[in-house]
Amino acid sequence: QVQLVESGGGLVQAGGSLTLSCAASGSIFSIDSMGWYRQALEKERELVAHISSGRSIKYVESVKGRFTISRDNAKNMVYLQMNNLKPEDTAVYYCNAIVRISVVDTYNNYWGQGTQVTVSS
Repeated sequence: QVQLVESGGGLVQAGGSLTLSCAASGSIFSIDSMGWYRQALEKERELVAHISSGRSIKYVESVKGRFTISRDNAKNMVYLQMNNLKPEDTAVYYCNAIVRISVVDTYNNYWGQGTQVTVSS
């Protein structure tokens, strides 16, 4: 039905930058909000950044001023530019999208498989 595929994770030193990308594909009629979540080892998954269809944006407090979320509606993609990375940003990052697959369907929640981001000190 709908697949979300993340890319761009990796290993970076503290202070460095990474850009995550997420491509949504499949039976997509429309996408409402898109976002990035992360889950560090032995911690719960948390919202990192969220962008609505109207481009309203919110960030978790710990990444404000360092991360920037954006989306390309024509390509069904969402991005997360991460600057000044810190060791505490180390986590698996997951893409999320609220997608409707046809005009008669409701919106459903979809997740990517996750991409590892490791920040060394």
